Amino acid sequence: MPLPPSVTSTRKRPVNLTLNEHLVAQAKSYTTNLSATIESLLTDYVTAQHQARLSRQQAADACASDWNAVNDAVGSFADEHSTL
Repeated sequence: MPLPPSVTSTRKRPVNLTLNEHLVAQAKSYTTNLSATIESLLTDYVTAQHQARLSRQQAADACASDWNAVNDAVGSFADEHSTL
């Protein structure tokens, strides 16, 4: 599945973030490009969330399909109680 366009975009713009000062200082000891590191982590997060959403949608679609198959095979319980 392709990623949402916002994940694959190359256009960059400044944003304001509020981050723990001590954590930022520690992170800077591991990377010379904090922006790129955070962007990479954020990309991974967005990708994982996108995949989770697709997975939930596929599970819901499969459930609906299974219930439709049961309804087609045996009918609906409510059919026996129609007041019409």
